[in-house]
Amino acid sequence: MPFSWRGAATALAVAAPCAAFALEPLPSWNDGDAKAAILSFVEEVTAEGGPAFVPPDDRIAVFDNDGTLWAEQPVYFQLLFAMDRAVELAAADPDWASTPALEAAASGDVATALGGGEEALLEIVTATHSGLTVDAFTAEVDAWVEEARHPTTGRPYTDMVYQPMLELLAYLRANDFTTYIVSGGGVDFMRAFAEDVYGIPPEQVIGSMGEARFDIIDGEPVVLKDPGIAFIDDKGGKPVAIARHIGRRPIFVGGNSDGDLAMAQWSTAGDGPRFALFVHHTDAEREWAYDRDSHIGRLDAALDEATAEGWLVVDMSKDWKQVWPK
Repeated sequence: MPFSWRGAATALAVAAPCAAFALEPLPSWNDGDAKAAILSFVEEVTAEGGPAFVPPDDRIAVFDNDGTLWAEQPVYFQLLFAMDRAVELAAADPDWASTPALEAAASGDVATALGGGEEALLEIVTATHSGLTVDAFTAEVDAWVEEARHPTTGRPYTDMVYQPMLELLAYLRANDFTTYIVSGGGVDFMRAFAEDVYGIPPEQVIGSMGEARFDIIDGEPVVLKDPGIAFIDDKGGKPVAIARHIGRRPIFVGGNSDGDLAMAQWSTAGDGPRFALFVHHTDAEREWAYDRDSHIGRLDAALDEATAEGWLVVDMSKDWKQVWPK
């Protein structure tokens, strides 16, 4: 990936807390039960010779992306990328927008696109994400990350990551955890920026996958992104993807919605110490407030189960000193 000053700044935001961990772990978290629970768990599983000690190879932590590591309102950011790309494709070829869903995307009409339901959204994503090599697609995402701005905040999308979660990722890695993203977002989309933004390399990013194939074009071996969906990494798909790609049951899991419930259930069902947290979006002033009735990131059954199982529910308005990196 080309050098990104915004990515470099975000990397500094991740790295800076590491130097302060010895003095103040998780500095953007308010002192309270949530922060104390995280610190206590990490201390217990890293105390060599202690009853809860977990060897470093088994310190696997998995995190959802949308709504857990970065924001997801008013719609998933990958859909906004697809809409922006649709506008460009339609401008280059007026015949490209050949269906109502693609017409809505090409005109930037998010409401109509959403109104078409899952079928329309998959059509838009498929049409805007296929026909490219993986390398060319990565370049498209990288250019969008550099140039695009969120419609409400005006921030670059990679500035809309959660500073407390960046610190949590760094804190876990400083204690010999291996951190993974396990998200319903497209794997190629997330891999384009995950290392730059989160410090998570491409091989530790698990997501939904479109169809793809190997080919040789003009003498060059390439992987082409084809139309169609090969795997949806959401709900029950998440434990399946973890089992296939990681081969170890995580001991730490972070999510924010019902789409992460199965991942939390499966991860915490293993032997030994386990930890699950759900980010609860309660801060309408600094971010957004939503849960049970939201069309994006619905937190309903998982909120009930988290309470019943004693999983940590992070109250964004109460538990976080700041939301975004400064």
